[in-house]
Amino acid sequence: MWSHTAQWKTLFMTTCALTIAASLMIFPKAAYEASLRGLEMWWDVVFPSLLPFFIMSELLIGFGVVHLLGAVFEPFMRPLFRVPGAGGFVWAMGIASGYPAGAKLTARLRQEGQLTKLEAERLASFTNFSNPLFMFGAVAVGFFHNASLGLILAASHYLGNFCVGLVMRFYGKGEERVYAFKGYRKASIRKAIDLIHHERQRDRRPLGKLLGDAVSSSVSTLLTIGGFVILFSVINRVFELLHITDGLAAIVSFILNQLHIPPELSHALVSGLFEITLGAQTASQTDTFLFYQIMVTSFILAFCGFSVQAQVASILADTDIRFKPFFLARGLHGIFASLFTLILWNPLFVERTAGKSTVTVDTFETKTAFPVLQSAWEHLLHYGALVSFVALLAYMAITIGKMKKNPLT
Repeated sequence: MWSHTAQWKTLFMTTCALTIAASLMIFPKAAYEASLRGLEMWWDVVFPSLLPFFIMSELLIGFGVVHLLGAVFEPFMRPLFRVPGAGGFVWAMGIASGYPAGAKLTARLRQEGQLTKLEAERLASFTNFSNPLFMFGAVAVGFFHNASLGLILAASHYLGNFCVGLVMRFYGKGEERVYAFKGYRKASIRKAIDLIHHERQRDRRPLGKLLGDAVSSSVSTLLTIGGFVILFSVINRVFELLHITDGLAAIVSFILNQLHIPPELSHALVSGLFEITLGAQTASQTDTFLFYQIMVTSFILAFCGFSVQAQVASILADTDIRFKPFFLARGLHGIFASLFTLILWNPLFVERTAGKSTVTVDTFETKTAFPVLQSAWEHLLHYGALVSFVALLAYMAITIGKMKKNPLT
């Protein structure tokens, strides 16, 4: 039975690969344009927005700052989510930088031995956040032309992930045998500082070496992420040309009808299941009520698309952390985020914009609400390509330097 199942799985995967390969030859122009679109998104936005956080997180781990934060966050993270206080570091960096930073840092802490397998699987499941710049800048302002919507998208997104963490605390409860890092419960700040010093003494890498390794590791991860972004951009376009998207949209339309959500949003939802940006943009262009557009967009941002999930799977593959809990958590996150959008719609949006005309909301609110995030997004779009180019040059220089020192490696 197992042999037949494995054979069918192999046959299915082979058929899919052959179909996509044939489609690339049949629709070369569309595939090329989709590749450029994915490359542009990665080069201008994904790479420059994630690189500083990846480098800084690597430095903080190298300096042992995770131990300090572990002592501070232990009283909160352990009772709420059943993960060590070091998970608070992953939580904070995940919120600030967006996916897949949470998975990368979780995998790193697992490799460092600071998390058990079950703790790592719990932590990865609820530290997967959308970049705040993307939610406010690209989605709220760029797609919906209304910065006030960024508040409800962000609130629903973060609260939804918090609820995912509370649910996932029960994951693997029967399998857990050892309570890890008991000493953290009573650890003091003084003890944490001693741990930082001990970790730094153990590492012994000079600052230049530590910085070079941080840049090299971060850029290498982002190059892999770029490949997934481009690949899924092409796959999404191929599915559209083969009308697979239309078939999936018909199924999704039936489900949306049962939930009393306009079926016109089915194409946006299907597109968002594969790629977030396209799904959110399609939702904003759908001719239906704004409330339903935002509810579907909240689900798309929380589910984060197969493109991001594939990135996470590739990161977790270097460890013993299972991908299945992460995937199930994304569905939960999507449901929770949509429900919070329903709950928070009146207090955070309707009452906030009450008495203002549509023109007022689209102009005044867009220019004045959250100016820091909006300005940061505009600067990212303007200077992102330059940051990416400089970082890749630095990566090449570091790699060449390592090859000269160790020619056999």
